[in-house]
Parts: sequence; structure tokens; C-alpha cells
Amino acid sequence: MSVRLETKNLNKVFHGAKGDVTAISDVNLTVNESEFVMIVGTSGCGKTTLLNIIGGLERQSSGEVLLDGKSVDGPGPERGMVFQGYSLFPWLTVRKNIEFGLKMKGMSASERAAAADKYISLVGLEGFEDALPKELSGGMKQRVAIARTLANEPEILLMDEPFGALDAQTRVVMQELLSNIKRKTNTTILFITHDIDEAVLLGDRIYVMSRHPGTIKDVIKVNLPEERTHESLVTPEFLETKKRIMDMLWADSTDAALGRDS
Repeated sequence: MSVRLETKNLNKVFHGAKGDVTAISDVNLTVNESEFVMIVGTSGCGKTTLLNIIGGLERQSSGEVLLDGKSVDGPGPERGMVFQGYSLFPWLTVRKNIEFGLKMKGMSASERAAAADKYISLVGLEGFEDALPKELSGGMKQRVAIARTLANEPEILLMDEPFGALDAQTRVVMQELLSNIKRKTNTTILFITHDIDEAVLLGDRIYVMSRHPGTIKDVIKVNLPEERTHESLVTPEFLETKKRIMDMLWADSTDAALGRDS
């Protein structure tokens, strides 16, 4: 299995009036082709900073990001990003939102329509093609955002807590949907979350980050069947992996909850 994404000794230092703050320190990780990799850690551990650097939205202080062995600097269409905020154009329909990036690429109307049909079906939004974002639930909006990103066929999908704003039940439904999409498309995914259940339910491997500065504490291979549903949440294998991560993050979680620096 070939390595799709790699970071080498990534560091990020923010310079402020009250001094320097190291957000992440010597972060080394790999994501293999068609792999679903999770990064889990408490609030403030630098997960979003790390993903923004990988996505080209922020510059690292030192270190390197490699995609298919080539150094990348700045954003690019080969890295598709999905955020917690849906970032949909409110004046465009579901179909037109999904087609937007394809239109910018110069794709013909018939090709755009075919691609939109494919991804609308993939995320289960048939019948809502002409709906505006204001007519959709939060989960449906996020389905549109995922479909729009996948339609551009990125080499890797970067997801920044995309289900964080959803209620608990909708969140699990979306997790199952994303797991199904991953199996059907073999998309390479790097997904950050503070939710341990989410990390174990979705991930092939999980990078566990510590706080202040954010470093890789451990890497865990998830030994669960590829096809996972909400029923997986109560299996012994799931609970064993969850406990391992909880024990690892307990001190960080306590500090984060109480607003203490570690």
C-alpha cells in the first residue's frame, strides 16, 4: 500500500504580544492510499492547525508536507476539505452547489450534471436536487458539502470535525454514511475529531495527540470489521479500543475541561 500523505517534523509557532506559543511540535504521520486515518485529541491540542497546514491554508514554521512523495506548499485541488461549517452557497440549489467546482474547472454542462447525479445518489439526497440550503437539515447540508468535495475527485479528503455541530443521533447516521461512502469510493481520508467514539467507529488507524504543544502521543490500529454501524459502538473490541484512548487522554481531557494549561 503506497503512502498518499506524509508529514515530516511539522512545527507551528504562533508569535503574539504575550510571547510565542507552540501549537504543534514535530508531528510525523502518514496516510496510506485508500486509508481512513483519524486524529483525535482534546480541544486546544492543535488538530485544526495541523489540518490547515496539510490543506495549505496555513504555513508551518518548519517541517514538510508530502503528497504522493512531492512537497506541497499552499492549497490545491488534490486536497479536498470539509469543515464543520457547511460553507454552501445559500443562493444555489443542492445540484448547483455540487456542480460549482466542476464549472470552475470548465467541465461541460452534461458532464457536470452526470457528476452531480452520481454524488447526489452517493450521499442519499435524491429528490432534493433543487432544494436550497435553507430548506435542508444540518445533516443534509453536510451531505451536500461532502458530495461537492468528492465531485472534484481529490486525492485525499481532509475533514475538520465535520459532524461536530450535529445532534447525537444525526451524527451517528452521518458517520455510518461516511463509512459507506469510504467503502464504495476507496477515498483516502484524514479526519480530525475530539470524539473518541467517532474516531474508533470510522478509523483504520488513529493518531492520538497530546496538548500544549500538540504532539503525536500514540498510533492505534483499529481491529474492527471494515463495515461498521451504530451496533459496533457496544462490541467488546470497540470498547477496548475506546478505553485505551480514554486512558491515554484522561489528564488532557481534565485539563481542557477545566481550562487549565498542561
